[in-house]
Amino acid sequence: MPGVGEATAEKLKDAGFDTLLSIAVSSPSVLAEAAGVGEAVARKMIQTTRSSLDMGFESGDELLERRAKVIKITTGSKAFDGVLGGGVETGGITECYGEFGSGKSSLAHQLAVTVQLPKEKGGCEGACVWIDTESTFRPERIKQIAEANGLDTQGVLKNIKVARAFNSDHQMLLVEKVEELIKGDGVPVKLVIVDSLMAHFRADFTGRGTLADRQQKVNKHMHALLKLADTYNLCVYVTNQVMSKPDMFFGDPTTAIGGHIVAHNSTVRCYLRKGKKGTRVAKVVDAPHLPESEAIFQVTEGGIRDVKE
Repeated sequence: MPGVGEATAEKLKDAGFDTLLSIAVSSPSVLAEAAGVGEAVARKMIQTTRSSLDMGFESGDELLERRAKVIKITTGSKAFDGVLGGGVETGGITECYGEFGSGKSSLAHQLAVTVQLPKEKGGCEGACVWIDTESTFRPERIKQIAEANGLDTQGVLKNIKVARAFNSDHQMLLVEKVEELIKGDGVPVKLVIVDSLMAHFRADFTGRGTLADRQQKVNKHMHALLKLADTYNLCVYVTNQVMSKPDMFFGDPTTAIGGHIVAHNSTVRCYLRKGKKGTRVAKVVDAPHLPESEAIFQVTEGGIRDVKE
């Protein structure tokens, strides 16, 4: 490529640009910063890679064939799987939002185990990466769910890589590092969990004056997650906090934070809330291929299960 010597190539690899596609879909400013070159040189690099790759359109039948590779990961509840079209799917972002105790982190722990199940049992035979922003990950809970599924607890825990994020910049950096884990040896990563997505952004950016900067960073973060999901056919599960709209007099005043940026970037959105007698209700709010519907489930010692009649 024009303007790429050994030193520049090394810089690009260190920054995660180790394929032609990663360079072709990059912006000139980002590539220039990563490679230490001018924007004009970065543009030439992008143009060269784009001309050598097939960057055109795909037909509907080709996309349908690609969609056949999508894997559904079971939530542990048949009713919940049903409203999700068979489970939480790979190749996109599934967002669950709700108030505290609604089951968001419980579902994260459940998925971290069920992703490791064989495909015929609703799994992916894959590993999990957990980005923990609120110190919610509990290995003891993983152990309980693994035992309930008849799995080797040590093996299950080894296949879950956890990183604690301390601010929004650290959170974004960890998502960039996920690609290194994906390309490493061992069990393929099939699930990335961010619990919770907006906690640090909510704390780091306060006041209306910082809203535009916050949303721009959130947008970049969501695009990085979506790129991981699409490139490696893995599932991204994010939990989100809520706020109450005091000016709403009718209906449920609970709404997810993050605004339209998070809403548009999430492939499937679920609203979780507490139900009667200790149950939880999951409502599919938005999905490109699913109707709006609800399911009732319960959180047990062995994980998420259907409600017994």
